[in-house]
Amino acid sequence: MPESGHGAVFLDRDGTIITDAGYLHRPEAVHLLPGAARAIQRLNRARWPVVTVTNQSGIARGLYAESDYRLVERRLAELLAAEQARIDAAFFCPHHPQFTGPCECRKPGTKLFREAAAQLGLDLTRSWFVGDRPGDVVPAHTLGGRGLLVLTGEGAAHQIQAAALGVSVVTDLAAAVETILGPVA
Repeated sequence: MPESGHGAVFLDRDGTIITDAGYLHRPEAVHLLPGAARAIQRLNRARWPVVTVTNQSGIARGLYAESDYRLVERRLAELLAAEQARIDAAFFCPHHPQFTGPCECRKPGTKLFREAAAQLGLDLTRSWFVGDRPGDVVPAHTLGGRGLLVLTGEGAAHQIQAAALGVSVVTDLAAAVETILGPVA
């Protein structure tokens, strides 16, 4: 882990790192998007903390349990480890306003990002926020970081919103990491 005050790369999970299977709760349904593991490996080697922040409203909807979410996370970690990559910390919101009322942790809320910063000693203004939906990248503006919308997952449907937010659009996670770190030497 880097010294205190370093930025991190905050990644959405579904549609950014893995295929968005809709209310994913079965480990066998976890599939890495092309180039995602290598992109995360590049961040790991460059000593950038990689943190996932994901909304998991399927828990609030009663479609699956928190234990199912944890099994999916374990499978993701296994798939990444097979490619010599890792996620340093994972945060999730199990709520949905229609079922559990409003909360501060559901993206684009910033509670989980602030918790990650406190736990890991991160500077949010030096951080990147990468995802396939506006809610994934709006926290960049709110917290003083930089956002990147990927075209994987739901990203293609949100390009106009990203432009309105002043967020750059890139093809996928590998392109996002190239923007953050520069081209592969």
